[in-house]
Amino acid sequence: MPAHWAAGSEKSNAHTTLLDKFNAFADAQKEKKAFWFFAALTVQGIFFLPLPVFLVYYFNASITIVLITMVCFFTSIIAYMGGAGIRSVVLLSIASILIQVLTAIAVMVL
Repeated sequence: MPAHWAAGSEKSNAHTTLLDKFNAFADAQKEKKAFWFFAALTVQGIFFLPLPVFLVYYFNASITIVLITMVCFFTSIIAYMGGAGIRSVVLLSIASILIQVLTAIAVMVL
């Protein structure tokens, strides 16, 4: 067998799936967990906690928007303060932001 065939048959360690890429990113952020905590606290506290007030007042949104926002916020904060792994807390932060953005868009469109 030629040498270049043998080199090509080795399994590469490149991260190919989205989950592998996310896990590699989250693992690289392990030392920055305090930064992620303060970033989540700041972003959600400044942008997403006032959002239900705006939606309820200007768009006559249901009170469930307030409940969704509070559940998303406190779930993320409790996970950070409870010592969850970096993969969990980054995923919770991303999911929380996506949920709140999608509910805000749904309220404004409908």
